[in-house]
Amino acid sequence: MEENKKKNVSFNIIKNDSTDGHGGFGVGALSLENVTPVIIDVDAGEVSIEVGAMHARSPVEKGIKFLQNKEDVPNGKPYWLIWVTIDRKQEGPYYAGATACEMTVDREIRRGYKSLPLHVNYLDKSIKRHIIVDHMDEKSKKVLAEFLKNHNEDMWERSDAIMGALIV
Repeated sequence: MEENKKKNVSFNIIKNDSTDGHGGFGVGALSLENVTPVIIDVDAGEVSIEVGAMHARSPVEKGIKFLQNKEDVPNGKPYWLIWVTIDRKQEGPYYAGATACEMTVDREIRRGYKSLPLHVNYLDKSIKRHIIVDHMDEKSKKVLAEFLKNHNEDMWERSDAIMGALIV
């Protein structure tokens, strides 16, 4: 009999320079090692780290055909996919970037809405240390703030820009 063990997933922390400072192949390439996808179920007020979202394979996204028009999924359940980027200051790691992408899912018809180009652009912006969460609903902002704070309070305390954007 196989035991079902839930993986303890945490935020990725920046690793060493993969180029070892040689300046050759790979220099200037964006690294996804320090980005973690977080999904918020807006209705339930629940948040979780979903590593599968990096390749659109989170449990929320599996089995869903995504359409480009939100109106084509009128009964879609709302979700936020937040790209959270971690960086390191002299004092230690902190939340450096966070960008929120809208997504809806209607399990009954196996359809959903999301803008893949926007998701990719927001992933890029998070990597570049942007914070784009103003368009989120207030409840979801509070849920995300509590989640990030509870995940690692020291990182939260060093994250002035994100704290300012999420605390209402």
